[in-house]
Amino acid sequence: MPARTLTPSGSPAIDWATRSMPLLAASIEQDAPVFAGLHVGICIHIEPKTAVLCRWLLDQGARVTITGNVGTTVPETAEALRALGVTVIGGRSDDAEQHDRNLDELLAALPDLVMDNGGELIAKLTRGAPRSSTFLGATEETTTGGIAIRALPQAPDFPVVVINDSRLKLIVENEHGVGQSIVQGFMNATNAMVPGARATVVGYGPCGKGVADTLRSLGAVVSVVDTDPFRALEAIMRGHRVGPMEAVLPGTELLFLATGARGVIGSAEIALLRDGVVIAGVGHEGLELDLEALLTVTAETTDLAGPGSDPDARVLHRLVDGREVVTLSGTRMINLTAAGGNPIQAMDLGLSLQARSLAAIARGDVPASEVGPVPADVDHWLATALVAMLGKDGR
Repeated sequence: MPARTLTPSGSPAIDWATRSMPLLAASIEQDAPVFAGLHVGICIHIEPKTAVLCRWLLDQGARVTITGNVGTTVPETAEALRALGVTVIGGRSDDAEQHDRNLDELLAALPDLVMDNGGELIAKLTRGAPRSSTFLGATEETTTGGIAIRALPQAPDFPVVVINDSRLKLIVENEHGVGQSIVQGFMNATNAMVPGARATVVGYGPCGKGVADTLRSLGAVVSVVDTDPFRALEAIMRGHRVGPMEAVLPGTELLFLATGARGVIGSAEIALLRDGVVIAGVGHEGLELDLEALLTVTAETTDLAGPGSDPDARVLHRLVDGREVVTLSGTRMINLTAAGGNPIQAMDLGLSLQARSLAAIARGDVPASEVGPVPADVDHWLATALVAMLGKDGR
């Protein structure tokens, strides 16, 4: 790993993250000359780990413009980045409409490379948003965004690398990192015990798998709902109970939504919810619970978090039939709204995949008009580096 490090940023949180992100430092060293003079436009959760990537890009002579996703910007990190020379657009309180305007402002700055998180920037570029004459291509962080991009009526006419198509990222960050951080966020938000609780995870993809397995390791009685028979089988083989919504929801105390789809919990499912259920979001958008359908059957809502807190942090919905349903952070990603996001080491890998994929696009190593996975040599290089790091003491 490289001996050179970044100078202190003035932010203890950013400097702490920097100490535990050697893969990103090594990745930047591999591709150092590529970023000089380029303008990188980023939409991602603005928190200390992503700030480390921004700092390395600045260190290599790039210009950086960044905007966050809805409700996940850490104000202190945004201010620290501004002080370091990053152009930061928007803030934590931005709603969906303002977020859309933030994306337009970012694209109007004409970045050469785009790093997306949800597919919205790439969709806008594909539909004709202004772009620089030197525009090179984009990366997309999420599976949700990858699905959306591939479903566009017109395919992007520029290279797109979908980071979550990396087998390495699915194992390290999505399964193990997300599992830990989601459960940590839930516990921070509720101060509730997990052992003995009846928890249900809807969606047993890599993120849902990590959440279910982490809950079970802490002593929860875990049920899984997944319409894919192969994923359902895997959940059974890992010791989870598996069943359809109608069989599982009435007994669920803690409900985690991890499908990445919209409206998975609609009117029919709300009618099945147990009195007192607590609902947390795992998926990117926070739209898996149909809040409009919930409000339709809600007699009154009560803020359980108190003054000075996010108004969505803990909301009690008292339904017309007397049942109570608690939503955490409006079912946005609980690991970001109530914890520090994915663990530093997991994000070290994820952001290394981003940096090396952006560099591959800048060098012209990714075919034009292709929406594809992380280049195989990048995945292999990082996997080898990880094995060397984690196995250094014989593990």
